[in-house]
Amino acid sequence: MRVLSLCFVSRGFILLALVGLLGGFATSAVGALELAEDAPEVYEVRPGDTLWSIAGRYLRDPWLWPEIWEANDDPGNPDRIYPGDRLRLVRVDGQPRVVRDTGGPTGEMRVVRLSPRVRVSALEAPVPMIPVSSIAPFLTEPWVAESDEIKSAPYVVGFADDRTVAGPSDDVLVRRIDTTGVIEFEILRPGDALRDPESNRILGYEATFVANAVLERVGDPAILRVTRSEREVAIGDRVIPASLEAPLENFLPHPAPAGTRGQILSVMNGVSQIGQYDIVIINRGTRDRLGPGQVLEVFRGGEAVRDKVRDGGVNWNWRRESPLTGEFWLGNDYAVKGWSESPTGSSAPIPLHADIRRDRGTYIRPLQRAGLLMVFRSFDRVSFALVLNADRAMTVGDRIAPPAP
Repeated sequence: MRVLSLCFVSRGFILLALVGLLGGFATSAVGALELAEDAPEVYEVRPGDTLWSIAGRYLRDPWLWPEIWEANDDPGNPDRIYPGDRLRLVRVDGQPRVVRDTGGPTGEMRVVRLSPRVRVSALEAPVPMIPVSSIAPFLTEPWVAESDEIKSAPYVVGFADDRTVAGPSDDVLVRRIDTTGVIEFEILRPGDALRDPESNRILGYEATFVANAVLERVGDPAILRVTRSEREVAIGDRVIPASLEAPLENFLPHPAPAGTRGQILSVMNGVSQIGQYDIVIINRGTRDRLGPGQVLEVFRGGEAVRDKVRDGGVNWNWRRESPLTGEFWLGNDYAVKGWSESPTGSSAPIPLHADIRRDRGTYIRPLQRAGLLMVFRSFDRVSFALVLNADRAMTVGDRIAPPAP
């Protein structure tokens, strides 16, 4: 069986890093901290909060949270935040800090005399960095193939029974698998090529996850049994070895490398307008030093737009709305620049003719910040990213760059 040069997304849920796990986190100077305008003096953590949303309540740049968080020195997990915790904004040596509010004037731990007693309480999960449900499917299934070799992988040719699709516990026939060296497989549906909008170069191929399957018998065709499916298995779906990568751990939000420039290539789930917690694919990857946790700003604009005033398009004119106009016959790239008398002695039946030229009246739309996204999975030339904030609707083609220092 051929070995495919595919990128696989790691299996299993991630162990999301919280504040105290950011030991190797590179951040800017403390003096650069800028509090949010409405930063609360006291905030009680609620179920459903994320570390990112809490940091956004206190800071203009939430990824700088490790610089403002003051963890206590309790044993166990002092840096984790749980629903019900009260956080207080204080000043330490003139710098803003957020501490757990334990009743003291500045959040310090109280000394409490304990007596033996039994208490029953539900175990609370710590606050995660981001909403796990938004990216969990993309962490457990392969989504991008770096070459078109997926098209030459073994494929589903039919089914054991007279049916047109298959689901869990069904047998599928695959051409061809002639070794038992791999017994766990993933079934994918090849998708469109991802092209760089600047060079038109193919950066990879989208591959929709279909199902998991195990090998029942080698041969041509081989028999695989479907163990789990996200959608029905169809003839033509490709079969590849299941990913054996270790789970991803520790998203560490921090700005992407200086000078990074790119664009949004695609958005998952078939939407056209991109908003908060949508998943996008961008045209930069590990070769551009992008990795999980890196934050990028999204900008709309930069494209050439016609100046409708200069070309007269905003004012209706009977001469411009006739077969004598450039727009009528040639489209909006041309405009009427004037009218001329026919040359003396001309046999032209119309006394006036239009001076039609290609219109140059354009302007460049200024770039405006549209939102913020965080890379959570990188391939060689592309990356998956989660939209953390959306100031306005974003679309495919919008530009990305590191946050301004």
